[in-house]
Formats: sequence, C-alpha cells, structure tokens
Amino acid sequence: MSKTNHKAGFVNIIGKPNVGKSTLMNALIGEKLSIITSKAQTTRHRIMGLLNGDDFQVVFSDTPGILKPQYELHKSMMGFVHTALEDADILLFVTDPFETLDDADQIIEKINNSDVPTFAVVNKTDLKKDDQVAKQIEHLQKHLKADKFFTVSALNSENVALLFDAILEQLPEHPAYYPKDEMSDRPERFFVEEIVREKIFLNYKKEVPYSSEVVCTDFEEDDDIIRIYVEIYVERKTQRAIIIGHNGESIKKVGMQSREDLERFFGKKVYLESYVRVEPDWRKKQNKLNKFGYNNQ
Repeated sequence: MSKTNHKAGFVNIIGKPNVGKSTLMNALIGEKLSIITSKAQTTRHRIMGLLNGDDFQVVFSDTPGILKPQYELHKSMMGFVHTALEDADILLFVTDPFETLDDADQIIEKINNSDVPTFAVVNKTDLKKDDQVAKQIEHLQKHLKADKFFTVSALNSENVALLFDAILEQLPEHPAYYPKDEMSDRPERFFVEEIVREKIFLNYKKEVPYSSEVVCTDFEEDDDIIRIYVEIYVERKTQRAIIIGHNGESIKKVGMQSREDLERFFGKKVYLESYVRVEPDWRKKQNKLNKFGYNNQ
C-alpha cells in the first residue's frame, strides 16, 4: 500500500457501563490506557489511544458508559458519548451476553439514524454459554442498525484480531491525524490521575470511589526519576478520613500500588506524594467540574 493509500480514522467505542469497553480498547491497542475495575462508571472522560502502522493509524476512543444523568458530572460524561457519536468514522457498540439495552434507547436511535458504519460487539463471551450469546446477537439485530456483529472476549483477546482486521478494512483513506510516535492525545498528567483513581476504585467501597477525583499538581521529570504530586478530592470530611485510613495505612497502599503502575507505564523510577482535600459536592457544581477538566469534550 503506497503512502497515498494510507488509512486513518476515528473508531469510537460506546456502550453501557461495565460491559468491558476499556478492556476492549486496551486489547486492541496492546497498551493499558484506560483504567479497568469491576465497578461501573469507572471511565469519566473520553480517552483516545493511537495504534500506528506503516500504512494506517487507528484513533480509538474509550467513552463513559451510557447512563441517565443524576449529577452535572454525569451530564458531562454523556457529553463525551454524544461527541463520540458525531465524529466517528466507525462505531463499536459494545455489550455483553447478559446486558439489556435499557437506558440506551436515545443513543441507539442516533446510531440507527446515522450513516456511520457500526459494529456490534458482544464482549465477555468467556463468561456465558453460546446460546446466551446467540440470544444477545439476535436481540441486537432487531434493535440496532449494525453493519457487522462480533463476539469477543477482550480479557482473553479472543476474536480481537478478527475485529481489528474488520476495522482496518472499513477505515477510510486519510493521512495520519497525529504523529506516528504518539500513543495518545492525552498528556502524562492525565494518565497519572487515571492510574491513581483506578487504585481508589480498587481499594474503597460504596460511595467513596465515585465521590473522588484526582488532580496531578506537579510532574517533574529528571534523567533517572519522575517526581509526581497529586491531590485527591472527596466531597466530605468522613470520606477524607476513609481515604487516609488508620495511621495513613489506606493512602499508603494506594500510593504504593499507584507508584508500581506508574513506573511500569513510564519505564522510570517514580516518587509519588499524595494529599487529600475536601471539595463539597464537586460532582454537582459545573465550576468545579470545569476545574477538573470535564468541560473538554
């Protein structure tokens, strides 16, 4: 394929919470760019990851799960989803064998009324029997105008290569949108925040993870070490006490796990220092959401 036949395009991944959108994007790219936990609504931003070849560039976008907004934060999250619908060259609508299409009717209607090539992807096929997978495919065929249907296990990379080949075949001819040596459109600080936030989701229960936000306030890189400072925001003093834990043990655990992941991600020794702040009702206040970067759609 000559340079004039170079392919490039935006492949946007949408679907309800906890169906494995982030796991699928990471499997397609071969790098961990989106955080993954068993809790729903982990992804809050639109996260782009680039996969480059000599004659192609695929710009994947992971998006927040489709939901009915209850906070200003949820409205911002859904804003990322609607933007992803508008600028896609290919849409991947991801579900799993046991997920319904409830709460996704507005998004499905938009997809059905658009001309964007859409692939329906049933993920987590390793967890269910073939007849349940077949029933979900049949249900999707009745309600979603999709060009192709796939069954995958993103966790085990089953059929992911098959899905990627179909994406590459459908991708339009276009020069690369980003430099070929880049992995994402996001800066280093964003991935620091996401990695620390993932550890909060993994280590705390109930409302605490959803009430937490992480801001990287300083990122200083030398030849042999990166010094990183983050602030963890919660909505109430009681949540701050939970984050810190008895004698600071809980926040130390989060810091240790985060530092290990950060060192793998950046390939360099990391010094990480965390502070916990209280920002009352930040999820409901647009000015606070702007401060935390949720106005960038």
